[in-house]
Amino acid sequence: MKRVILVIGVLTILAGVAWVAKTWSAFSINARTQRFNDDVVTLFESLQKYKENVGSYPVGSNSDIAKMLKGKNPKNVIILVGRKTDLNDKGEFVDPWGTPLRIYFSDTGILVRSAGPNRRFDDSTALDCDDFFRSN
Repeated sequence: MKRVILVIGVLTILAGVAWVAKTWSAFSINARTQRFNDDVVTLFESLQKYKENVGSYPVGSNSDIAKMLKGKNPKNVIILVGRKTDLNDKGEFVDPWGTPLRIYFSDTGILVRSAGPNRRFDDSTALDCDDFFRSN
């Protein structure tokens, strides 16, 4: 009888640990997703201010865009963008998982893409795609 109670106790503890781990993982992903959304809103605002002051959206790679927002543009206009930690050592804007963002421009707006928690840009039609897309 004591062994049965001990086994039930151990199983209960393991189930509790598994539940806490799953809850923590979901909380962490939700917090990073919210941070991504907040950062992208700030980036959209910065890119719009850039367009208003310089006359067009910046062009080039992620790091080129970051440099242009820092003042390396035809009008030497500096646009402040988010936290310093949002840039990697190459000077690229990164998502909360550390992957450089992909930034696309059209005549009518901006699309920002994050690789998501798996840090891999997936085909958007894949069932396990965890990428994030935001447009203004």
